[in-house]
Amino acid sequence: MSKLKIYGVPQSRASRALWAARELGLDFEHVATHFAKDTNTPEFKQVNPNARVPAIDDGGFKLFESMAINLYLAKKYDKGQGLKPNSVEEDALATQWSFWVMTELEKPLVTMLLHNVNMRPCEPATYEQCEKDVRRPLQVLEEHLAGRPYLLGDRFTIADLNVASVMMWARGAKVDMAPYPKIADWLKRCISRPAAKG
Repeated sequence: MSKLKIYGVPQSRASRALWAARELGLDFEHVATHFAKDTNTPEFKQVNPNARVPAIDDGGFKLFESMAINLYLAKKYDKGQGLKPNSVEEDALATQWSFWVMTELEKPLVTMLLHNVNMRPCEPATYEQCEKDVRRPLQVLEEHLAGRPYLLGDRFTIADLNVASVMMWARGAKVDMAPYPKIADWLKRCISRPAAKG
């Protein structure tokens, strides 16, 4: 069986798939595919017809969407690392938090981040709206983490990795994290993991 291939560059959403693969100790091939230069080819569109990264080819099984990729990798390849959900309920919660962070936080955080690094400046009103849009979901996350060290309880799982991979952008987005000390502590624990630093 051919080696797992992960397409994308670390400066994209592929970073979360690369992080998951390292957490799982996988032997994989990183196919450095730049989102702006390398995705609109017939070859890559055989892997992801949307011409976006990340995408994977796992022995002929092709999958796109970063959160789906990570949930798949954890469920298929966890051999005791503790990343995968341990029950139907944990699986539902991991899916819930993965969907939640994409629908509630990713867009405003990315908009603010790209504005702050001058890649895609936005109007002041748009920026201010994004600042407002992140407050409610951040409060939800803060309150959830008040009673537990990680999203599903007392261990780091794929749910934490998926949410943390989006929350890492809060710094570049210049989000004031002072009102969210539980999130700040949780995020520090997540991104200080050796596999997150690769």
